[in-house]
Amino acid sequence: MYLPGVGPKKAETLLKEIHVVSWEDMLYYFPYKYIDRSKIFKIREIDGNMPFIQLKGKIRGFEQVGEKSSRRLTAAFYDDTGSIELVWFRMLKQIPDMYKPGVEYILFGKPTLFGHRFTVAHPELETENKFYEGEVGIQGQYNTTERMKNAFLHSRALQKIIVRILEKTPSPLPETLNGEIMDTVRVISLDEAIRNIHFPKSADWLRKAQYRLKFEELFYLQLHILQVTKYREKRLGGWRFERVGDFFNHFYSHHLPFELTNAQKRVVREIRKDTNTGKQMNRLLQGDVGSGKTLVALLSLLLALDNGFQGAIMAPTEILATQHYETIGRLVAGLGIEVALLTGSTRKKQRETMLPNIQNGEIQILIGTHALIEDTVTFKNLGLVVVDEQHRFGVAQRAKLWKKNRIPPHVLVMTATPIPRTLAMTLYGDLDVSVIDELPPGRKPVKTFHMYSEKRKNLYESVRKQLQEGRQVYIVYPLIEESETMDLKNLTEGFEIIREIYPEYKVGMVHGKMKAADKEAEMQKFVSGETQIMVATTVIEVGVNVPNATVMIIENAERFGLSQLHQLRGRVGRGADQSLCILLTRYELSENTRRRMAIMTETNDGFVIAEEDLKLRGPGDIDGTQQSGITLDLKIADLARDGQIVSLARDVAYNILNEDPLLEKPKNKLMKLQLDKLNRQRQMGWFMIS
Repeated sequence: MYLPGVGPKKAETLLKEIHVVSWEDMLYYFPYKYIDRSKIFKIREIDGNMPFIQLKGKIRGFEQVGEKSSRRLTAAFYDDTGSIELVWFRMLKQIPDMYKPGVEYILFGKPTLFGHRFTVAHPELETENKFYEGEVGIQGQYNTTERMKNAFLHSRALQKIIVRILEKTPSPLPETLNGEIMDTVRVISLDEAIRNIHFPKSADWLRKAQYRLKFEELFYLQLHILQVTKYREKRLGGWRFERVGDFFNHFYSHHLPFELTNAQKRVVREIRKDTNTGKQMNRLLQGDVGSGKTLVALLSLLLALDNGFQGAIMAPTEILATQHYETIGRLVAGLGIEVALLTGSTRKKQRETMLPNIQNGEIQILIGTHALIEDTVTFKNLGLVVVDEQHRFGVAQRAKLWKKNRIPPHVLVMTATPIPRTLAMTLYGDLDVSVIDELPPGRKPVKTFHMYSEKRKNLYESVRKQLQEGRQVYIVYPLIEESETMDLKNLTEGFEIIREIYPEYKVGMVHGKMKAADKEAEMQKFVSGETQIMVATTVIEVGVNVPNATVMIIENAERFGLSQLHQLRGRVGRGADQSLCILLTRYELSENTRRRMAIMTETNDGFVIAEEDLKLRGPGDIDGTQQSGITLDLKIADLARDGQIVSLARDVAYNILNEDPLLEKPKNKLMKLQLDKLNRQRQMGWFMIS
């Protein structure tokens, strides 16, 4: 439907910039913050601590100053207590036609102290009549882009568009939750929520509106996840692993490298139970770096072998796949188990020999990269697939694993990225979750220190002592896309400096811009001990196991998120020796960054760190959200802060589906329609793939 004031050009900008195509989309484009505009200040009351101000006064003339790119438009704005400077860097020709000297305006903007005078850049100016048209009080501020501002679609303009939509929309807006749910969770109507989220009658009404809309968003998300899970449980059978046989028992009795922790034993029991239900297992195994996930995965694979099935492990990189192959090959030596490695580097001749042996079942455990999912790889009877660091694989890639047997194999997904409970409920809500929350005996927690770059001389001396004792060292530099050229220069310079400081030791270097083969070769030299110091970017982040590496130095640690720092720290502390992680930063740090450094030095618990990371950064930055099978395009809910609402939404959705799995009852018809509509919008067809 046509909306006055939004022509084709503005409509195109709204589509490109914020994906708004309909009136409904616009109503669901919520303010990102609110400002109380009920108070008008005098100019003499302004101080440097005010984030925003509202003044009433007049403009005294316009003047263009500066040359070319530094050209700007200025004007004095005054009331009976003083004056401030207004400045514009855009629309220099149009502004003098829009605002007239001598006319009284209500000004809204952010004051900045420039020299000894306050300045407001690009202020909002309204005549008093327009200002008082029901727009006093708590006002929403909408996120806008540079392109939107250039098309006159600033926050105030969006507000006016929403006013017109609400004027032209029949009241009340149609409800999306039935009365029973609304009574159970005590929420206001959708109509009241939408009107008060944009134009709150009071702070209390704003809270009620936010609660209603957050609950609804999370409820439909959980309803979808749980419905898919129930559908899969009902429709998809799974192979039964009924017996615990010789492979498992012999390995458990004679080949375990150390006694399992209680956490590992608990997870093995959970997997044994899952694989004997006749339903397909889909389990997420979370365990901090070095917690012994690979051993649990191997015991699960031996269970598959004992029941006449093959097993596979899929890893994101060749070096990680090779590491799994060597570890598992060493652990099962003497048990008569055929283990093979298949990656992109596997030679054609080897591949030609290997493929028939996978097909006839002679190869019992196949380990590899995404090469495993190629159509040419066919199994005799694949019963269990272990996917390591699942967020590194696209959903479509993982889907191909399902087709490797007539009944889909059981799936065990492993991750060393601890995921907060609220996020796991949403990202991996269709998976059962197991957690290994103990370190194996003999492992010492890594000691972490925060140091300032100025003190690196002392640090280099301490590192020399570690090298003299035969240890190895990682030195990690950031490599961020926006500053890639500069970061690569810093990395290369750092590499040269380290070579000068330690001429008696071999120094290697890896970064993501190198050819894959060169990168693998350099990493292999470090793994084998040929090089003693590895200067790298975060490409060494996941999975690489070098027990002899005891020092991790992270340069410009302020530029990394908490979870990434924790992952990097996990590259050391893999052996019995005490390991160290040094976070090097400049001295001037924001409060947020100081908090991150403090958390890292206070705890080694990955789940504590993940929770803090979610609070500090939000879910959008956490690895894997874009490839987990669900796009977290939440419009109002915040998984870091709305954990209680997530749990409530899940409980309500669970109870409804327990009673009516297909939402066929008349009272659930409304929800079925809304869920179908949301699924069409989200295009979440991949959700069946774990």
